[in-house]
Amino acid sequence: MYDLLIKGGTVIDPSQNLNGLNDVAVEDGKIARVASNIPAEEATRVIEVAGKIVTPGLIDLHTHVYDGVNGNGVKADLGGVRAGVTTMVDAGSAGCDTFGGIPKHVIPGNDTEIICFLHICRTGLATTPDIFSPASIDLDKTIQVASENRDVICGIKARMVSPALEIMGMEMPKLAKRAAKEAGVRLMVHIGDTEKRYDPNVIRELLPILEEGDIVTHLFTANPGGILDSDGNLVPEAKEAKDRGVWMDTAHGRMNFSFDVGQRVLDQDLIPHCISTDLTLPGRALTVHSMTEMMTRFLAMDFTMDQVVTMSTLNPAKAIGQENRLGTLGVGMQADISILDIEEGDWVLSDVVGGTRRTEKAVVPTLTIKKGQVFEVGWGPRSWGWEPDSA
Repeated sequence: MYDLLIKGGTVIDPSQNLNGLNDVAVEDGKIARVASNIPAEEATRVIEVAGKIVTPGLIDLHTHVYDGVNGNGVKADLGGVRAGVTTMVDAGSAGCDTFGGIPKHVIPGNDTEIICFLHICRTGLATTPDIFSPASIDLDKTIQVASENRDVICGIKARMVSPALEIMGMEMPKLAKRAAKEAGVRLMVHIGDTEKRYDPNVIRELLPILEEGDIVTHLFTANPGGILDSDGNLVPEAKEAKDRGVWMDTAHGRMNFSFDVGQRVLDQDLIPHCISTDLTLPGRALTVHSMTEMMTRFLAMDFTMDQVVTMSTLNPAKAIGQENRLGTLGVGMQADISILDIEEGDWVLSDVVGGTRRTEKAVVPTLTIKKGQVFEVGWGPRSWGWEPDSA
C-alpha cells in the first residue's frame, strides 16, 4: 500500500524524458512508482491533480534565507514549501564566523530543505559592505567550516562587487577558488558590480579561473562586469567557460536581471542552465516575488515548459551535486514533488531596469510535497496571490 498517490496530472520529468499523463506513488518518503492509471485503492491517501503539472521538486539555486540574522533574509518556507519549492540554496548569507546559526536555528525551523554556499567573507552578508578589508577573509577557517559541514555546505560564494574588488582585486575570487578547491566543493560567483564602480572588463579575468562544476550567477545582469562587452557582444570567455562545464544561472534579485541583456545573450547562443530568484525579504515584496514567476519569465522569453522545468529541477540538482536524490521523480529518489498550474491571462513582467515582457501564461504553485509530506501553498506575495501584474 502506497502512502500517497498523486493522480491524474501531467508529469514533466526531464531526468526521465517524461511529459504526459501519469500518476506518482510515494512510499516511506521516496518515489515508489510513476505510471499511468495506478489504482486509487493501492494508496492510503489520493490527491487528484487533473489539469495540473507535476514536476520534481523545484530547486531555487540562489536565495538568502538567514532569517533573523541578516536583515534581508526571508523565512525559507515562505519561498519554499509554501511556494511550490522543495529545496532552497542559500547563496552566501553566512561566512565562516556566522555559519553556525544556520544548522542550529534556520534549518530546524523550516520544512524546506536548505543547502548552502559559504561566503568567502567571514561575516557573510551580516555586514554592509561584506568585504571592507583583506581581514574580512579568513581562508583557513573558511576551508575548515566548509570541510566540516559538507552535509549542508556545497560550495563557496564570492561577489564581484565594490568595494571588495577595489580593495583586493582578483585576489578575492582567487582566494575563494582556493578555499573551494581545498574544501572539495564548488565556487559560485556573483557577476555584475551593483555599485557600478569597478572595471567592467573584470569578467574576462574572472571566467578563466572557473572550472567544471563552478557556477556563474546573475547571467542576465545589466550591471558592469556582466558577460556582455560595451558593444553588447558576448565576451569570448563566457562560451569557453560554459563549454568546459561551468554552470550558468540567471538569479534575478533586486538589481541583476534585464530582459534586454537576456535576449542579447540568448541571441548569441549562450543558453543558461538554471533559473533562480536571489530571493530576499525586500526582493519578494518588490521585484522577485517567487520561483514560479521566474519560470513565467522564461516562458515569456520563448522557452518551452520542458526547458523551464529542466532549469528549475534537474540542472540545479546537478549544479549542487545532488542529482543522485533531487531533481528527479526516479523510483527510489527522495519524494520531492511540485504541483503547478498554468493559468491563462494577460500579464506584464517587469525586470529591474524598466524593461517589460507581456505573457499570456503564468506558472503558479498549487501544492508541494517534501520527502512525502504534503504542504499547502500560501497566499502569494501580492495582495491578489501568485499571478503577475495585470497588463
